[in-house]
Amino acid sequence: MGDLFLVRHGETEWSRSGRHTGWTDLPLTGDGRAEARRLAPLLRDLDIGAAFVSPLRRARETTALAGLPDARVDADLCEWDYGGYEGVTTAEIQRTRPGWFLFTDGVAPGPPEHPGESPAQVGARADRMLGKVDAALAGTEGDVVLVAHGHFLRVLTARRLGLPPRDGAHFQLATGTLCRLGTEHGRPVVAGWNLRTTG
Repeated sequence: MGDLFLVRHGETEWSRSGRHTGWTDLPLTGDGRAEARRLAPLLRDLDIGAAFVSPLRRARETTALAGLPDARVDADLCEWDYGGYEGVTTAEIQRTRPGWFLFTDGVAPGPPEHPGESPAQVGARADRMLGKVDAALAGTEGDVVLVAHGHFLRVLTARRLGLPPRDGAHFQLATGTLCRLGTEHGRPVVAGWNLRTTG
């Protein structure tokens, strides 16, 4: 059975400025497109049996530029719904909520179509996605690649390792990077993190 590879999309204007970007469908910046292209050599070396991508533009652009044209769109890979904190930085939130921390405190309620998600809700979505990953790994000799978003992939990593969603806080994830989740003695491990090529 293969490994699970995670790709965080390339830089956007909001990721560069630290604004929480859930459903806002931003394109990549020029630097973000370059980051995505630099992933291609790393992905070419994999034996990919299945690939999945978030429906949001920044993830789909990354997928195309990184050389994964056959990735299947899956809404479970969307970023955390930040509710009332969409587009707001952590520093701005902490002016009115000192000590606020996404992974333990969640978000303020948002509009009806984007009410926000708790850490537990994001964890449940990650578990659902991991069920699809396991089915894909069981059905192929190759690896599985997910192209998605920073906070969601951090929670998914925690859940893959058997940790609670809040422990996604321990896995800082840069834009335009590749991570590998494998196994050692039958147990899930982080085998590579924030991998990228230079140039």
